[in-house]
Order: sequence, then C-alpha cells, then structure tokens
Amino acid sequence: MVSDAPVKATENLYTLAQKTTAFIVMSRAKAADGLTLAEFSELAVALLRIAVETVDVLNVPGVQKKQMVLDAVGMLFDAVADKCVPVAAWPVWLIARPTVRELVLLAASGAIESILPLVRKAAA
Repeated sequence: MVSDAPVKATENLYTLAQKTTAFIVMSRAKAADGLTLAEFSELAVALLRIAVETVDVLNVPGVQKKQMVLDAVGMLFDAVADKCVPVAAWPVWLIARPTVRELVLLAASGAIESILPLVRKAAA
C-alpha cells in the first residue's frame, strides 16, 4: 500500500504558502503608511506563530520545518522591512539591509524554539 503521507505534507505546504501569502498581503496593506520597528516585530512574531503551527504537523525533519518557517519570515522582511526606514536613512539602509535581514532571521531562528512549545501546548 502506498503511503499518503507525502500527499498530506503537500497539502500542508500549500496551506503554509497560502497562509504566508495572505499574511504578507495584509502586512503590506498595514505598512502602506510606514511601520515602526515595534509593528514589524509584532508582524514577525505573528507570522512565526502561524508558520510554526502550520509546519508542526508536517512529516518532514525538524531542520526542514525550521527552514520553511525562516523562509516565510524572510519573505515578510523582503515585503515590508523597507517601510520601517525613514527616507533620510535610505543610503545607510541600502548598505545595512543584508546584515539586518540576517539578524532578523537569527532572532527568528531562536524564537522558533520558544514558540514551538507554546503552539504544541495550545493545540493539546
């Protein structure tokens, strides 16, 4: 008998992509008039929780799950982080952006480990 686990995993991946896309669309609308760093942080934590909750049920190794969540956070950063920077700071931002992106992903990587038990506890 053929396992249906890959099919279920694919369904959840589609769901993750769909949820991430919808969240980013909402985030772009919220960021239309600019974002503060605190607002960006709130968006990132909310997306982390959604993504962790979605990938937790996948039948793939934990490293791949973590990478999927980090990819979602990277997409959020690419979509709205520029709205946090005042126009006067753009020359500096263009130089610092890649480093800041890596710092955000490092922070998100650590946050995943903190959010995972909360998500599992809420699901139980």
